[in-house]
Amino acid sequence: MSATDTSWGAASAHLAALGVPEDTGFYGEFTGEDEKAVLTIPQRITHAWATNDPDAFADTFTENGSVLLQDNQLTSREEIREYLRRAFEGGLAGARVTGVPLDVKFLAPGVAIAITEGGIVLPGETEIAPERRIRAVWVVVRGTDGTLSLISHQSSPIAS
Repeated sequence: MSATDTSWGAASAHLAALGVPEDTGFYGEFTGEDEKAVLTIPQRITHAWATNDPDAFADTFTENGSVLLQDNQLTSREEIREYLRRAFEGGLAGARVTGVPLDVKFLAPGVAIAITEGGIVLPGETEIAPERRIRAVWVVVRGTDGTLSLISHQSSPIAS
């Protein structure tokens, strides 16, 4: 990929390279190839939750990636990995996340944001409890080698 290439690549190829099954229904109205590529990031996170895999979750982020989860601001891939390891071994064991995209915007070459709505589904539940509904912002970057990573993620509760 050259520095002037603005293509974000094929969503299916990004996911296949990581062994993540593609949920083609997730894209909804976002049918452009670049939009779908950006939306592979939430699909990777959804897959990491489905398998309770803290490494897959953390490896979605850049080395200096950051995530705000409730009141926990984590500012490196390793902090994120350790936090999710504890969570998946503890109170979030067997939990999964689900959501839908609301928007995708390209901010600059190699930088995009996605906005989703969804939340955490605990074991034994079939849908998101109202108190666990969130809206999330995903800041996605495209590396010079074409890989996509999450540099920042923030979620906020949706008032019931």
